[in-house]
Amino acid sequence: MTDPFASRKAEAAQWFHTLRDQIVAAFEGLEDQFAKGAPGRFEVTPTTRADGGGGLMSVLRGGSVFEKVGVNWSEVHGALGDKAQRAMAARGVPGMAEDPRFWASGISLVAHMANPHAPAVHMNTRMFWTPGAWWFGGGADLNPCIEYAEDTAHFHAEMQRACDAHHPDYYSQFKAWADEYFFVPHRGRARGVGGIFFDDQNTGNWEADFAFTRSVGEAFLPAFVPLTRRRQGTVWTEADREVQLIHRGLYAEYNLVYDRGTKFGLETGHDANAVLMSLPPIAKWT
Repeated sequence: MTDPFASRKAEAAQWFHTLRDQIVAAFEGLEDQFAKGAPGRFEVTPTTRADGGGGLMSVLRGGSVFEKVGVNWSEVHGALGDKAQRAMAARGVPGMAEDPRFWASGISLVAHMANPHAPAVHMNTRMFWTPGAWWFGGGADLNPCIEYAEDTAHFHAEMQRACDAHHPDYYSQFKAWADEYFFVPHRGRARGVGGIFFDDQNTGNWEADFAFTRSVGEAFLPAFVPLTRRRQGTVWTEADREVQLIHRGLYAEYNLVYDRGTKFGLETGHDANAVLMSLPPIAKWT
């Protein structure tokens, strides 16, 4: 049977892969600029999913700029397990009870910085398809251990620029969603200073929704790289490092307990190392 969505799936998967390549190159460029010794480089590992598909896990460890950063791309397909199927049905995804087939592709990254004054960051964009529906999701949020108001303002301004190009209400809507989504209930606080988050994005116009998703992905480097360049040379103390490590503990708690992507990846059998790439290399709890 011909898949009427095949060309759109291929287009989306290729774009996510291209964005992955651009970000990896930009991050290695930062390592070149600020290297103390040999610049950090990504180790690239193919990943597989037993039921179908796979991707690329790209991780840079121990760099001058990035203590650990992962940039993952995937294109996976198959049938959802019962738990994942029920979760999708509960979110209102049509047809899940009748047909558990799915396809998904996207890019996901998390950067944990060497300098405590440089903010950690998360970004992802993705497309999900079932026989009954398709949708896009994603966003980006900034996670400074030591906050600078001007950095927060710059990051949000770039996210707003991406949103405003498509709909005047997107930024306020998706900023509020990020504030809610990236909140850590058991700590009673946000994990960072927010950004934007959207999911189940289907206006009925695939081209428009894909264009918006591309704008979010394309806004990431202009939103984040200038902050890294600004803070990389800041002198830090052991007290700053302590603040950073404790904040990383909060980040780890969130990703292991609440994050949708972590839950989905583990429940659908994707490579566990790729799913848990977001965890920091070192963290502390008080």
